[in-house]
Amino acid sequence: MSDRYLNLVNSQLGSAVASRVGLPQPAVLRRYSAGDPLLPGPAVLGSTAGAVPTALTTILTKAGVEVLDSLPDGQKIAAAIVDARSVASPGDLGALREFLQPAVKALQASGRVLVLGRAADGGSIAVDAARQALDGIVRSLAKELRRGATANLLWVEDEASLESALRFFLSGKSAYVDGQPVRLDAGQAPNPSDWDHPLAGKTALVTGAARGIGAAIAGVLARDGAQVICADLTQAGEALAKVANRVGGTTLHLDVASTEAPKRLLDHLAAHTDGLDILIHNAGITRDKLMANMKPEQWDSVIAVNLESQLRINDALLGSDQLNEQARVVCLSSTTGLSGNRGQTNYGATKAGVIGLVRASAAAFAGHGASTINAIAPGFIDTEMTAKMPLATREVARRLSSLQQAGLPVDVAEGVAWLSSPGAGGVNGQVLRVCGQNLVGA
Repeated sequence: MSDRYLNLVNSQLGSAVASRVGLPQPAVLRRYSAGDPLLPGPAVLGSTAGAVPTALTTILTKAGVEVLDSLPDGQKIAAAIVDARSVASPGDLGALREFLQPAVKALQASGRVLVLGRAADGGSIAVDAARQALDGIVRSLAKELRRGATANLLWVEDEASLESALRFFLSGKSAYVDGQPVRLDAGQAPNPSDWDHPLAGKTALVTGAARGIGAAIAGVLARDGAQVICADLTQAGEALAKVANRVGGTTLHLDVASTEAPKRLLDHLAAHTDGLDILIHNAGITRDKLMANMKPEQWDSVIAVNLESQLRINDALLGSDQLNEQARVVCLSSTTGLSGNRGQTNYGATKAGVIGLVRASAAAFAGHGASTINAIAPGFIDTEMTAKMPLATREVARRLSSLQQAGLPVDVAEGVAWLSSPGAGGVNGQVLRVCGQNLVGA
């Protein structure tokens, strides 16, 4: 649904009024469209070690980015990227401040700040303290940026997925990802022959694909080259067919909560595909009630659909020959699973459970031909469901994020598509929040 307030404050009159009375002024975010350059302007590179690694410059230049090693007077930049992997003591953090302070002042609308670091590893206490400090710097800086700009952190333990991560976090695809740390480990992460279609030749299945976020995921996966199987309940058949027709995919009527769902899925894959490359666990329901008033069936149905179904289907796929090597599984969690939300103990349990599932399953999927499993945790996203909320509640929730607006279903879909790509093979067992740096309920 349309955010009328955002549209209003981005008009000439609305902007002037909002500025005068001190109202929030959310910016129109830079989102991806086919053919867009990676960045709409130059990027300045820096390093806490002094010299910027050649590999970083090479990746960006290859992607068509104009790379600057210093800030020209008066010139705006589209991104500021700093390699802080050399940080080994609190004193080293000053070099980060020296780079970021002028860079953020020169950042244009919807700009990107990206910090590369190394994660704490349990070695030296001082080193770990300094490395973890990067997380606090990035999360805090993200709350200071304005006009749709974002800041994120890459823990680069291995560079296999570095190019893929840079292309995602610098592009309009990461418009609603803000203040987030992502760890890049070793893994099989081949770069695609065509970055515009990184999923070409892949077969993907999306549950709950008939509407909302699921339909958006199906569309973005298809845009990126995948052949998409759109799965949902039989009663959603008409809407499901429309989505499948729009994305050039096929349909599968599947009740994920049924004990027969894993077999039905495997039989369909065996009959119609050469195996599954991408599985998106998107199907989910809510049955909100305060714990004191919650009925057993409201609890049980949410657990069955949102969590138990994923466990059963994953077990079946790992025990079959229908999951291809270097497969990608992405599970939809929620910020409710991280922070909790009033009236959603059942839903929060499942979304936290999904995160536990992902972390505990990472090794098993890595052992299945270098496959991965990760979670996406959306925050407040404008959907048919949130459109039914009271106006005041919806408006407050929209303005609480650092970006001062709700996300769109496509924002979640872009994150899913990146984690589904071959180049994200170094990301496994992790949770990517797509929330505009907001934890609803925290």
